[in-house]
Amino acid sequence: MQSTFDINLSSRNILLKFLENNSLEQLNTIPEGFSNNLIWNIGHIVVVQQMLVYNLSGLPMFISDEMVEKYKKGTKPETPVTQEEVEQLKKLLYATLEQTKQDFANGVFKEYKAFTTMSGFNIRNAQEAMEFNNYHEGVHTGVMMRIHKFL
Repeated sequence: MQSTFDINLSSRNILLKFLENNSLEQLNTIPEGFSNNLIWNIGHIVVVQQMLVYNLSGLPMFISDEMVEKYKKGTKPETPVTQEEVEQLKKLLYATLEQTKQDFANGVFKEYKAFTTMSGFNIRNAQEAMEFNNYHEGVHTGVMMRIHKFL
């Protein structure tokens, strides 16, 4: 599991750079031809990790229901995010990862509702969910790199 968490930390460090190196206006800009923006992708990444690992394990998530509704699969940016929301996401990038590491170490993941992703991955437990999550974050980081070219 350590390598899975190391990869996730590297991913989160890349996401943090997007937050730190782009203005609020850039984070909220949806370039022509795209359906979302940089900040939506980051929020989506945080939400999906929580849903994949915690929700499907029958455990409470560490994010609000409002955040889930705003960034879950099938959503798109409806209103610009504020700087306060950016700061909250910045904290959640690392707080959710740290909590997940602690919870794996403490053995809290006992049950899991098996799930097949749209890309055909069969996820049977929380460990596989974290491993798939790294793939998911990589896909969205690639989208963010493309979006960034148009800002």
